Amino acid sequence: MLRRARQQAVLAAIARREWLLQMLALGAAGCRRSEDRAYARGNTMIAGVDGYANDRPLTPDEYAEYLVYLPLVRVDERGQRRPCLATEWTHSGDFLEWTYRLRPGVSWHDGRPVTVDDVKFTHDLHARADSLVYGLRTTCTVHDESTFTIRGAGWTRGQGADSFMSIVPKHLLDGLDYQKWYEWDFWLRPVGNGPYRYLRYQPGTMVELEANPDYYRGSKPPIERVVLKFTRGASLTELLSGSVDAIVLNDSSQLPAIANDARFRTYWEMTNGGSNDFVALLWQNEHPLFRDPEVRRALSLAINRRELLQVLNQPSEFSLVDGVYTSRQARRGEGSEPRYNVTEAVRLLDTSGWRRRGSDGLRQRAGREFRFTALTQPGSWTTAALYVQDQFRDLGVRMEVQPLERGTAQTRLQARNFEAAVFRNHFVNSTDWQLGFLGVEPSPIGYRSPDLTRLLERLRMAIDPVVEDQLYGEMSDLLRRDQPFAFLFRSAVPHVVHTRVRGLAAPWHSNPLVATEDLWLDVRPRSEHAQQNQAHE
Repeated sequence: MLRRARQQAVLAAIARREWLLQMLALGAAGCRRSEDRAYARGNTMIAGVDGYANDRPLTPDEYAEYLVYLPLVRVDERGQRRPCLATEWTHSGDFLEWTYRLRPGVSWHDGRPVTVDDVKFTHDLHARADSLVYGLRTTCTVHDESTFTIRGAGWTRGQGADSFMSIVPKHLLDGLDYQKWYEWDFWLRPVGNGPYRYLRYQPGTMVELEANPDYYRGSKPPIERVVLKFTRGASLTELLSGSVDAIVLNDSSQLPAIANDARFRTYWEMTNGGSNDFVALLWQNEHPLFRDPEVRRALSLAINRRELLQVLNQPSEFSLVDGVYTSRQARRGEGSEPRYNVTEAVRLLDTSGWRRRGSDGLRQRAGREFRFTALTQPGSWTTAALYVQDQFRDLGVRMEVQPLERGTAQTRLQARNFEAAVFRNHFVNSTDWQLGFLGVEPSPIGYRSPDLTRLLERLRMAIDPVVEDQLYGEMSDLLRRDQPFAFLFRSAVPHVVHTRVRGLAAPWHSNPLVATEDLWLDVRPRSEHAQQNQAHE
């Protein structure tokens, strides 16, 4: 049970918004007393999609691409490769060469066969010097009509490009202006090779797809039709009104609006394949308050992450992290959870000279108060910051919270113009400050470690996945020792889905637009649902 002070500190910032959303939910609940509109759609699933410029949700590198296109392999919940367009593969001892055999008999939706030329064409698009999508630094060599080899470092690093690079048709795209990739009208009426094929497009409104009767798995997917409806920022309203079956809820503070609505279930998906995509409390390590790693460790120990998950409406079983991990390690459930020990935090601050002074109990050292400001962004990050603020207050530390617009916050971090910040980090061998703030010099957080530099150099050269796992383990040990930032929670996406959509499972089978071919719909007759509703009333 959250303490009263913590409830007030966190919930006051979002109380009015939640109240309005709950009123909307109650209105929708009143409608479902008669009959749930969703069942009237039969074997059609409507997914609300938000934020697509030019109405192109089927562009490769978007969620919905796997409805229409296929990659070479799939990755299962244990991080293992499974056949898809490729039926088998081998790799060289140094993991630099991967040779694949293409599945025979797969056709594009226009009836043309999928060939190794399509694979090479797709690869070479993404290996261009001006690549707009994956930025591959590899080569593709075709050996015969069914085998090809891709060579180069980074091809299978992390989750692996062979699992997320959708193969596209050379015979329809060859010769188009690559620099206008995202503007191609082809993405509005695509011809793919996947479980669903294009049926129709209504500008500004929706794209409709139908199950592919010639799908390579031998039968078409159970869900007959999928409609991608452009919700224009109103996805929650569309869901509650019964107009769509599934949405991505970008603001988890809206979850209370549907918490008691029996029509829906929430499936949390770890972003970026479960790799190191997390939100952390960053310290400016060169700031006088945070130069001492014992002080940073004390502050980290004072944060109860399990309780924080409750505040953020994330499931209690959702994994927490206290280190960096490969996608394979994340899917295997490896890693440790951050420690929570207020007694130890108090001891570390006392021995570091930061002691409570005066009637307010604020810690001071050499006449300086332990007071600082943390930058953040609106939404769940601000909610998390308010929660941490309350826990630090109990410790005798004052953290002010300053929400900023995303671009402004990023600029402040890049310029190292901050004391602390609640910010997202996606650390996957990146040298981009925004994605991996440990991997650059000078680091935006002011953290310098020769040991980390050596590990990063070894990691950049590592191809063997076993070695990569080991190096990530060593980095995690180093981060726990130096505590240059405090892990808060993993970045995750809540998919809110009508209960008639069956077959989803968190966290690796949570996205209804990725797992669609394995799902099915409850399509019992409307009269049966009406009787069930009457009995419930």
